[in-house]
Amino acid sequence: MSSATDRQIISGFIMALSAAIFWGISGTCAQFLFEQRNVDPAWLVSWRMLIAGLILVTFAIVRKNSDVWKIWRKPQDAVQVLLFGILGMVAVQFTYFYSISLSNAATATVLQYIGPVFVVAFYAVKNRRWPIFMEYLALILALTGTFLLVTHGTWDSLVISEAAVFWGILSAIALAFYTIQPVQLLRRYSAPTVTGWGMLIGGISFSIYTNPWESSGLWDLGTWAAFSYIILFGTVISFSIFLASLNFIGAQTASLLCSVEPLSAALTAVIWLNLQFTFMDWLGTFVIIITVVILTLAKKVKKSKLPITPVERPLSPS
Repeated sequence: MSSATDRQIISGFIMALSAAIFWGISGTCAQFLFEQRNVDPAWLVSWRMLIAGLILVTFAIVRKNSDVWKIWRKPQDAVQVLLFGILGMVAVQFTYFYSISLSNAATATVLQYIGPVFVVAFYAVKNRRWPIFMEYLALILALTGTFLLVTHGTWDSLVISEAAVFWGILSAIALAFYTIQPVQLLRRYSAPTVTGWGMLIGGISFSIYTNPWESSGLWDLGTWAAFSYIILFGTVISFSIFLASLNFIGAQTASLLCSVEPLSAALTAVIWLNLQFTFMDWLGTFVIIITVVILTLAKKVKKSKLPITPVERPLSPS
């Protein structure tokens, strides 16, 4: 193996890890905006999708051999990208950010990471095949991790509100839909094209409901910094470097490295926002991260038997 290849592999690892860290910090920035600047989650979702979508579509337009307009030439593809934007993108973005507003960035991110379990369940039903042992193990771990996270191991009470649990689980289900629905589009068109249009369409449609032209929250230097971070580092830059990492280390390895995202959200919230994260919280987080690792490895086992289950996503909603 040449030194140039070694450097590319190292670069791929760094880019994938950086993307995961950026996504995790983005969730903590959102928590800061909700808790300390009184920014409305729906308002933030609207502007994130509008601005990031516009940037990503522009990036897709100027890219060599761009397919940004081809996606609209076939009616069935146009319908799918509209559904992805209006249902998939809006749902995964809003449920995640609203879950943060009800709990915290760490808890919301970890709960959303059980989404791949719903993806596995969908493909098990679709393909009429029982899950393999590793997937059953992942299901048990996901339930265990969620139980520890929301109850701290006790049966008689929740440590976060019922609403936070509900929206966190809903966020995981939305992530599953967001992962499954655009699979055919992503086989025919580039990820920047699909995700860029999805975000822009989602932002425009959601704006009808949220009226983003009216300012939300208290705006000062800290607000602008957190808002800018979510758009640039938490969306555009993280998405770009994650895609670039796929060329060097592949989707499976990159997806495994993205399991760092919940840890990034938790550590940032503990250090920056003084979040009280107990031993049970950390334990539940690690158990759910192990779930994602097992499901990603299970894809390799099933690759020759079933269609690939798309655990990795075109763009993290975090």
